Amino acid sequence: MRSDLMNRSFALTLCFLAACGPPVVVGPPDAAVDEDGGVLETDAGPGDDAGVTTDAGRPDAGTPDAGGPDSGAPGDGGTLMTLVTVSHERELRGVWVASVVNLDWPASSSLSADAGRASLTAMVDSMADAGLNALFFQVRPESDALYPSTLEPWSRFLTGTQGQNPGWDPLAELLTLAHARGLEVHAWMNPYRGLVSPGTATATNHVTRTLAGSAITYGTSVVMDPGQAAVRQHVEAVVSDLLTRYDVDGLHFDDYFYPYPSGSTPFPDSATYDAYTADGGTMNLGDWRRDNVNTLVREVMGIVTNDHPTVRFGVSPFGIWRNGQPVPGLDAYSAISCDAPTWMANGWVDYLTPQLYWRESSAQQYSTLATWWAVRNMGGRHLFPGHAVHQLSASGANWPLSEIDAQVTFTRTLKSQGAQGDVHFRAAFIANNTKGVHTLFKTNLYAKPALPPVLPRAGASVAPAVPFVSVVGSTLSVTNPMPASVRFFALYREVAAGQWELTRVLGGAQVSFPVTSGTWAVSAIGRGGAESQGVRVVVP
Repeated sequence: MRSDLMNRSFALTLCFLAACGPPVVVGPPDAAVDEDGGVLETDAGPGDDAGVTTDAGRPDAGTPDAGGPDSGAPGDGGTLMTLVTVSHERELRGVWVASVVNLDWPASSSLSADAGRASLTAMVDSMADAGLNALFFQVRPESDALYPSTLEPWSRFLTGTQGQNPGWDPLAELLTLAHARGLEVHAWMNPYRGLVSPGTATATNHVTRTLAGSAITYGTSVVMDPGQAAVRQHVEAVVSDLLTRYDVDGLHFDDYFYPYPSGSTPFPDSATYDAYTADGGTMNLGDWRRDNVNTLVREVMGIVTNDHPTVRFGVSPFGIWRNGQPVPGLDAYSAISCDAPTWMANGWVDYLTPQLYWRESSAQQYSTLATWWAVRNMGGRHLFPGHAVHQLSASGANWPLSEIDAQVTFTRTLKSQGAQGDVHFRAAFIANNTKGVHTLFKTNLYAKPALPPVLPRAGASVAPAVPFVSVVGSTLSVTNPMPASVRFFALYREVAAGQWELTRVLGGAQVSFPVTSGTWAVSAIGRGGAESQGVRVVVP
């Protein structure tokens, strides 16, 4: 049945392309995919980024699809199209886009819909121009939403008033903008923050009202009690709703679990803990709190793997797990009940992004911390260290630009241990080219494009069918017989016999790659990052 659908899709595509002008070359249906419509991509360990093996380890397309005569057809200009194996060194190049208190986007809570769209477009263009490939976009800064939701109110950071409809859907627009430019979008949620400030005027459906008994004012914010099952269930409902309705590439939690200590005042959750022990619970307070957080992380991973298996789930914990392990500092295990190594060891996350916001010359040496976290990678999961780009500013620690350069360079030495990229805090400093960081990324660290690594869960990512490619003048027009399975198209140039260099990544149902004379190949990238073989095209 799938082969029949493929042939029909091919015929429809030919008709579509014919309407756009006579194609020189079109990929044939018999070279598109295996009979099942795709190949399972395992990428079970770091460094396996070719995206061309099945879960049994054999070539994904077999002998007929390896570029032999039956996999190509002479075009109108006498050009022969074949299939070739293409790949490149994968690397996640992420940036946090903070919406809380209008840090990165939107820069103001009084933008019109048109101004909001324009500023969102400018932000995405700037990040793409810097060579980044993943936006960690804060969609839930304080139990609210930067998208229409029946579970939580619109964020006040869009309009100045919580619950007020801004007249457009920023997340939907972002997905279109980012994917077209070859950037992934990861929905960044703060799981337990109720309000940044206790005095905030709230909408009637805000969780601090609907679960008022679980809202705890502590320090300068309102925290939803992690020990309450209703709080956990609400967060999970929000996660499930968002992943069902939006085609995001990832789900991301930050490090706000139990709140950071407010002076010497303990977090006032004794009533919840007493209820637990009265019901027969035997864990001490610290273990009980960690178990509450662990339960949320484990159950969210269950939602992802069961219902949205191509979505990447990860957390950015505080950079020091235990005081003295391996450097002195705040003990996240005790202070905020964050036991990130356990999540990795049990496969409850696809990656960790520890916030390593210290200089190499400090007591919390970057290389020491990055190595410590990399050693604890389990099961082929990934590490994406977090970097403090905001510390380049004079209002921060006034770091030299060389610090960021050296840290990213060091991360790359840990690739064999699972360190597969970096995430930078935050977008505004890159957009403003603070101390030349945008230039550093664009011309040096990220001068050559790259895709994020393939999702590490075995069997989660499926290589899509090879694309259909036509040559119209000096442009490659690209589509796919199964567009719903494709996230991006990747353009490679042959720089030497059998050696391919990635030159550009674009997304959409149909894309166009301007090219010059030479030998090119176009592959399709599926959700989760698995890559098809490339369609080889010779342009006179």
